[in-house]
This record gives sequence, C-alpha cells and structure tokens, in this order.
Amino acid sequence: MATDPTPKQRRTGAAAAYINALLAAGRVSFPLSALLQESGLSLAAAKSQLNRLGPSVVRPSPSQKFFLLVSPEQLARGYPPVDGWIDDYFRWLGRPYYLALQSAASAHGANPQAIQVTQVMTDSPRRPISIGRLRIVFFVKRGIERTPTQQLPNALAPTRLSTPAATGFDLIRYAARIGGIGMSIDTLRPLLPLIRTADLLATLEAEGETSTTQRLGYVLDRLGHKKNADVIDRWLIAKRPKIPLVVSAAIPTACPMNSRWHIIDNSGEFDS
Repeated sequence: MATDPTPKQRRTGAAAAYINALLAAGRVSFPLSALLQESGLSLAAAKSQLNRLGPSVVRPSPSQKFFLLVSPEQLARGYPPVDGWIDDYFRWLGRPYYLALQSAASAHGANPQAIQVTQVMTDSPRRPISIGRLRIVFFVKRGIERTPTQQLPNALAPTRLSTPAATGFDLIRYAARIGGIGMSIDTLRPLLPLIRTADLLATLEAEGETSTTQRLGYVLDRLGHKKNADVIDRWLIAKRPKIPLVVSAAIPTACPMNSRWHIIDNSGEFDS
C-alpha cells in the first residue's frame, strides 16, 4: 500500500499555528509537552520550528521546557507581562507561589517606591529569572500554603498575591532581604489602611511566628495604627521573649526595651 505523503506536509508550520491559536485565546505560555501533543510533531521537529520563530518565543530558563510568547508589540522589552503566565508556570512546576513583598504592595496600590524586580514567594530555592529587562527573584517560605492570598485584580490571567496583612507580615519577616527594616516600614506605611482585622488574625494564625508578630506589632504601634496593634497584642502569648527589631544589627548598650512588645529597637527608625 502506498504511503500517504501528506502528514509531513500538514505538520509544516505546526508550531507557528499552535502559537497563533494560543495568542488568539489570550494565552502567552505553554509547556513543550502540550505542543507535542497538539501538533503531532516529533521532539526534534518541534525544537527546530520553535528555534525558527526567534525572539517571539522565549524561555524562563534555558534548561526548562516551558515557553513564553512575545507579541510584536512586546518584542522591544523581550517578554510578556508576568501576570499573563506566572500561574501557568508554577502549575507546570507543580509548586505553590504568590506575588510577595514590595511586588504585592505595589499590586495593592500601596508601594511608594518603584522596584526593579518582581518578588515571588515559593516553597523551595529557585534561581532568579532574567528575560530582557525582566528580573524575577524568589523567596522561600515553609508552609506557604497556609499564607492568606487573593487573586490579583484585573490580571491578564489568574495570579496569586498575598493579602494586605500577609504582605505586611512578610515585609517585616524578610526585611533584611529587601533593603532593611527602614525599607520595609516605608512600604508598609501606605499599606496599613488596607489591613482588615479579620485578615490580620488569619495571617497571625497561619504564620504562627511569635518573633515576627512582635516586630510587626511594635512597628504598627509606633506608626500609630493602634487598632491592629491591639489585635496583635491580644493574640500574642503573655510571656514574650526579648528580641531586637533588626536581627543582624548590633544592640547598643543603652538601647531601651519597649515594655509592651519586649522589642529592643536597634534600628534608629523611630528616633526622635
């Protein structure tokens, strides 16, 4: 029986057709396995066709079989918006995530300072991602699934970010990683009106970290946010360890301890 010569011809341009269909549906990412399944291409043929598409198809990591689609209007910056693909990317990795820290504060409309990176929380160490002008840095948290999160409003695709209270908690916990306690306080200050009592209590229960809770309570108290400072005060156990506000900084001999929070303020942020 003669061999039908048409299947190979039908596969010509299959990768481009698959990508155009994704873009038409508002999708900007895909795993290689999906392309192979939908197109019928061999692995070698798929890689060859993708390579011919040039900068319109990029990868978060050269070693990963996950691709991002760069539309013509995005070619100058070299990548699609993060909120269009970060959820699909972590689903493909099989890991939890959420937009965190200053990136989350910005998403809530409360970050007074422009940052040059996107900050993402996950449950295991990951190398930063650099694509064009985009840089994503990762922070690690055990028990990340317990952290209260919400959907990013008006995102191109489903995107998780920490709630205002969880964002505030992380800002204090990871202060040393994001420029120090002063930077954390500056970012936290405009976020305070968004922190609801129920959200704060849910965060304290989920995180269960006494030392970070003490520091957060002290900062809220000094910033005059009495209502939520009182919520934290009631949540904390009666006997609180004496801890410095800044973990890595020296403690001057004459540095006083705050009697309510048992915080030794060695930051200088609240000196009058």
